Amino acid sequence: MLGALRTVRAAVRSLRIYYGDKARTAAMDRLYGDFVRPGDLVFDVGAHVGDRVASFRRLGARVVAVEPQPAMVRVLKLLYGRSRSVSIEAVAVGREPGTAPMTINTDNPTVSSISAAFIAAARDAPGWTSQRWTASVNVPVTTLDALIAKHGAPTFIKLDVEGFEAEALHGLSRAVRALSFEFTTIQREVGLACITRCSALGYDRFNAALGESQAFVGAWMSAADVSRWLLDLPQEANSGDIYAVTD
Repeated sequence: MLGALRTVRAAVRSLRIYYGDKARTAAMDRLYGDFVRPGDLVFDVGAHVGDRVASFRRLGARVVAVEPQPAMVRVLKLLYGRSRSVSIEAVAVGREPGTAPMTINTDNPTVSSISAAFIAAARDAPGWTSQRWTASVNVPVTTLDALIAKHGAPTFIKLDVEGFEAEALHGLSRAVRALSFEFTTIQREVGLACITRCSALGYDRFNAALGESQAFVGAWMSAADVSRWLLDLPQEANSGDIYAVTD
């Protein structure tokens, strides 16, 4: 019972944070508006409580919301289960299909992860010491290729899976027009591996947004330049998203 109450409290907190800031919402729409047009298909991988789903819908897109955490899937179904423009996939995304244990942060489910390396890196890192992963659940795993086979090729993929981004990108065999992936300064090697994978897929221009700023840091960069930018970031920058496009 206590665990269930903590999960509900965490979900309410996430809803307040991610849906309650009008300025952030407007900035998000402006950022994603560079990639998404009415009628486009978008994959939101690691949808959490669906604030990006909301943005993609406001831009007129159809959305596949991918989220393996049972509690967050319930929230997504509550918010979007009746929407004809949203399909909810209660799965994780990785290199190959199967099942995997997911370690749950009950008080902050946005940092729950399949990646044991991510949790090990976070446990004693500055800025992360208050986080606790206290539960585990086995979740089904699919691939981006399998999702494309089922739903069609998206115009844009948003990937935020707490240290499992490079594994997820290895389940994509062909580039879509644009994608983003989360990086953290506690696991820069994962971000670098994602850049390398994107380059192998044919992505040649990159940009980034720090934290929840919803704003690019500057001009578009090459793979080498964005890699140097990531390596030069101060540790306290903590996290953000790198965007990749191909012409």
